[in-house]
Amino acid sequence: MTRRGKEGSWTLLTSHGHVLVEIARNPEALVKELSVAAGITERATAMIVADLVDAGYVTRERVGRRNRYRLHLDRGFRHPSLRGVRVGPFLDLLTGGRLSQTQSW
Repeated sequence: MTRRGKEGSWTLLTSHGHVLVEIARNPEALVKELSVAAGITERATAMIVADLVDAGYVTRERVGRRNRYRLHLDRGFRHPSLRGVRVGPFLDLLTGGRLSQTQSW
């Protein structure tokens, strides 16, 4: 239990972080699947995916009627205290090493 008496009232990662991790886990996921996994609405997820694309963390490729996402693992974190730290190793850790088996950074 936390100091305020509410367990689970906040998470360590932002919604952007959760969506990025879910894309790393399943680059062919539908927005609906990403939203369920991240615990946010589909609309919020779609906006976050657009943010991640605009910021250069993700490229969205249309494959038939679906999207496939490609991560840019060499991108750094945006927070000033983490300047120069790449997201690749972080995402690899949170996906149980899946990324290091298929991608390099």
